Amino acid sequence: MQRIDKILANRGFGTRKEVKALIKDGAVEIAGKVVRDPGFLVDTEQQKIAVNGEVLAYREHIYILMNKPQGVVSATEDRKERTVVSLLPENYRIYEPFPVGRLDKDTEGMLILTNDGQFSHQLLAPKKHVPKTYLARIEGRVTEKDIEAFKAGVVLDDGYKTLPAKLIILEQGRLSLIEITICEGKFHQVKRMFQAVGKEVIYLKRIAMGGLALDDRLSPGEFREMSEEELEILHKDN
Repeated sequence: MQRIDKILANRGFGTRKEVKALIKDGAVEIAGKVVRDPGFLVDTEQQKIAVNGEVLAYREHIYILMNKPQGVVSATEDRKERTVVSLLPENYRIYEPFPVGRLDKDTEGMLILTNDGQFSHQLLAPKKHVPKTYLARIEGRVTEKDIEAFKAGVVLDDGYKTLPAKLIILEQGRLSLIEITICEGKFHQVKRMFQAVGKEVIYLKRIAMGGLALDDRLSPGEFREMSEEELEILHKDN
């Protein structure tokens, strides 16, 4: 149940004050009856809302898949930096979405934005161990020894020992290209794991989360709504 004034304000019908005036003028109908109380509680699943005779297509939750670009912070607002939410047009921002987890400012790749707190919790809860896969360019030769170390778990700079991680070497040399899958989300974890074995991450991109891969048709900064099938994949993993 949600207040009708909040619903209309979130859908861009004006400020809370303007919306209250709209409601008190009798422009809003709920389930076929005029409502003049801005605090009227609406069951959006069961009751139709009409404004000036037009039925409002209301959605409680939105789910967006973004290919986060470098140079943008994973936040809803920031005084100094551009945020991932600022990349969305107003018709999405009115739903007040937030990023599910975070990617560092200089990291790009798969990021989900939603306003569904329960869905976000299911993906981020530590006990769920939702796998996250990254593509990374490493300064230094990554070896079989590193694969075994990551498989056993490495000790980070703060003394924490990570859960086992799957490391795949794609290119080996002075600069190595690797794919790594981790099942937790410690601060700067992938970078700190490689620091623990004497190497440095110079490029990092998240390419999958849970059983869902990043849509490779999305260029950095692009996004789209997630399909029912994609949501089902993530729900199934949890």
